[in-house]
Formats: sequence, C-alpha cells, structure tokens
Amino acid sequence: MSRYSAWSILAQGLRGNRGWRRAWREPDPKSAYDVVIVGGGGHGLATAYYLAKEHGLRNVAVVEKGWLGGGNTGRNTTIVRSNYMIEGNTRFYERSLKLWEGLSRDLNFNVMFSQRGQYTLSHSPAQMDAARRRANVMRANGIDAELLDREAVARHLPYVDTSASARFPVHGAVLQRRAGTARHDAVAWGFARGADRLGVDIIQQCEVVGFLHDGDRVVGVDTTRGPIRAGKVGIAVAGHTGHLAAKAGLRLPIETHLLQAFVSEPLKPMVDTVIAFGGAHFYISQSDKGGLVFGGDLDGYNSYAQRGGLPVVAHTMASAKALIPSISRLKVLRHWAGAMDMTMDGSPIIARTPIEGLYLNGGWCYGGFKATPASGWCFAWTIAKDAPHEDNAAFTLDRFERGVQIDEKGAGPYPQAH
Repeated sequence: MSRYSAWSILAQGLRGNRGWRRAWREPDPKSAYDVVIVGGGGHGLATAYYLAKEHGLRNVAVVEKGWLGGGNTGRNTTIVRSNYMIEGNTRFYERSLKLWEGLSRDLNFNVMFSQRGQYTLSHSPAQMDAARRRANVMRANGIDAELLDREAVARHLPYVDTSASARFPVHGAVLQRRAGTARHDAVAWGFARGADRLGVDIIQQCEVVGFLHDGDRVVGVDTTRGPIRAGKVGIAVAGHTGHLAAKAGLRLPIETHLLQAFVSEPLKPMVDTVIAFGGAHFYISQSDKGGLVFGGDLDGYNSYAQRGGLPVVAHTMASAKALIPSISRLKVLRHWAGAMDMTMDGSPIIARTPIEGLYLNGGWCYGGFKATPASGWCFAWTIAKDAPHEDNAAFTLDRFERGVQIDEKGAGPYPQAH
C-alpha cells in the first residue's frame, strides 16, 4: 500500500511538493567502485539492479551524461513481445517477457505492463507461410502463438481494413496474447529506485569523456566530474555505443540510425491491442491517455540527432491510413526520433570485449525496450561471472568476424519478410 493518502498527496501539491521523499539518492561519485555502468537508461539501470540483487555486487555506480531515461528508454513505442524464431533470440526474448510479467512485483513499482496482445498481420500467401513457420517455432519453444485467418482478424480488429479492395489485403495474422506495452519512464524509475535501495550509486549529469587504462586493461572512466576507477566497466548507452567504444580504442560493427515515433491526439478506447502491419513496416497501439502511438521505418542515413526526416513522416502517415482508414483525420500531437545502434544482423551484443575489464551491451536495433529486463539480467551475469549466460551466449562481438550471424532483421517491427 502507498504511504501517501489522497489527502496527503493534495497537501503535498499545495505545498509545492516540498515534502516528497526522493525515489533515489543523488550522491557524488566515489573515487572507485567494483563496477561502473555507463548509461542511465533502462538497460544500464537494469544491469546495476541485477548486479546487486542477483550477484551481491553493491559497490556499483551508474553514470549518465544527462538524466535517467533521457535517451532511447524515453523514445520508443513501448512494445513488449517475444515472437522471435532464430536460435539465440528465441530463448532470450522469452526470458525477457517472463521477467516483464513479474517486474512490477519484483521492483515494488508499477511499470504499467499491459498484456494486451500483438497481432502481426500477413498480406500475401508467402507471408502466411512465413507466419505459420514462425508460429510453429514459437510453440515448439514453449512461447504462445496463434495463427489466424482473415475472417478471424476481421472479427478481432473490426477497424482494420480487411476488405478485398484494401491496398494491402489481409490474409491472416500471428497473435501473441502475452505481448503488450509498458510505461517507458516507469521502467527507468522502477529500476533506478530498486538499484538505489540495494546501495547502487546513480550519478546523473556525469559524462564519460574517456577511459582509464593500466596497460591493456580498462580500470575506470574519466568523466566531467573527475576520474572514477573501477574493477570492471560496462557500456550500455544505446545509440552512442560506437562513439563511446571508440574512446576505448574499440571499433564496432554498428551503425547509428534514426527511428521515428508519433503520438496522435487522444480518442476514446479503440485499439485495445498492438498491431504490426507487415505490408508497409508500421506498428500501432493506444496509450492509456487515449493517443495512438505508432512508428515506421528507419531514416535511411546515419545520424546521432534526435529528429527525423519528412519522407518517413509521410510514409508512416500513409501506412496508418491504409491500415485503419477511420483515423485519417486525427491530428498528430508530437513526434520524435531515437538514435538506434544497428548491428549488421539485427541482433544485439552482450559480451566481454577484447579489452580486459570492458564489457559491452549494445546494437539493439529495434529490440531494445522489450529486452530491457533480460538485457540487464544477462549483462549482470556476464559482468559478475566473466562469462555469458546461456541465454546471451550467442550475442558475442566476434560473431561477425567468425561469420555466425543471428540474422533476424525482419523481426524488428514485424516478424515476416516482405
């Protein structure tokens, strides 16, 4: 039960919120820690939380150049799912979904995880064949999946254009009922509060400008608030992974692109699920505030900016209207872009690096938000034990050198080929 009653909340508001207790401390950085995690988004905070909770490592700092959740954690469409089919991804994303299902209870903080299900539409016989194969692989791995025909889609999603004259005729869909959405800022806050209560120092406004070395080993970070020594350093900085790793002398098989997202004006409850539009690379859900949250394709150029180009805006709006014609007159309230670090095979890296003392969590492509709990859990295991867990054993950095890709780029926004 909350320690605040309705009356105390009102009184706090009238007093300018001066009586609120901070959800986490704001300590000055110490001169040394056992582990420093660079990046105060969901992945970095989750890593610190699980280092403390699962491995008893509490002399840990998370350093963030801005504010918590100010990067890609707060710039996504909040979709959570585990409808992957390639070995290496399947078990990992299912672990993440299972962690999501108990996350609010584990953190004692409501992350607003809503298992409203996801429909991944197919628009050709070839896509239906691919959907059938994916659903069978999911079910063989103990992951829920249902294959629906066009009539079932029309019954479940009456606002979707399933007519024969549709620009992209609907042939069916894969339904994962356990998929859904979560509140992105609540996820960051929940992990931050949980880590703080276990003794982790969370240090904001502290940019890493370089790394400390002892010979060939990384032994800490140089920051805008002074040097911080560490037994181990983990990088979890989303779209700036390649930029930061270069400061340590590490060149990564990663490009950074922009992925845009949009929110419409609010309307009454209508879209009570997540829909992935396999015909035109589009995905949509409805927030608790009533706005439709949707996104589309990457901007086709490399950038670290957090704004996108108009061609993708036009493509995304056209996709929205083709899928759900009735929303064509809605106004778009806001729009943003996240800086996505994209690996060459569409799958992440959670591994030790060739530099002793330096560990890498990055290259998330489209999968970052949904992977947050498992990413932190597996990265914490890898840092604590100097070896990967079986669920992230395939996400090595050297797989690109060895030619052992986990090529599931099509499972970014929707798990089917065009």
